[in-house]
Amino acid sequence: MINRVRQLRKERLLTLEALAERTGVTKSYLSKVERGYSTPSIAVSVSLAKALHVPLGNLFTDATDASEITVTRAGERQVLSSDEEPGSRYEGIALEAGDKRMTPFMLYPPHDAGPAPFRDHPGEEFVFVHAGSAELIFPSMTVPLEPGDSVYFKATTPHKVRSTSAERAAVLLLVSDDREAAQTAHPHLP
Repeated sequence: MINRVRQLRKERLLTLEALAERTGVTKSYLSKVERGYSTPSIAVSVSLAKALHVPLGNLFTDATDASEITVTRAGERQVLSSDEEPGSRYEGIALEAGDKRMTPFMLYPPHDAGPAPFRDHPGEEFVFVHAGSAELIFPSMTVPLEPGDSVYFKATTPHKVRSTSAERAAVLLLVSDDREAAQTAHPHLP
């Protein structure tokens, strides 16, 4: 994502300040993202995609062909966040697929979600626990999840997830690309 954000920003003749204003995050944070010192959350990534007028998946790869079938082998998933970075770890799936309405990720949530802020963004999310156990935390409730469990929800509902098993849970996360909603500003992005 590092070079893609910078490349897309420069292609659109945007300064860091202008992109920061459009996304609701600070210039210094965007600079860290572009230099690879920080990995944005899904909510910030959705905001970046909206501000840059690209589908979410285009932040991670230069996918322009909309092939009918895209296969991503387990060993081919693109690591989007480092092991040293606190918080959730993400791996991109089907990033080579062109214009798509949902973007899949493998998510490895941290054990301590306490300091992480709740995130919300336009669109919808689908969470499926592949291995381990996790909790999907909303301001009004916590949903415990075991392998095979899933949750589908409006992503405008503030949420965060944490692992509850000894090892980090492996969670399939699908984020929809709500293009109509993405045309309007969203006030709750970090």
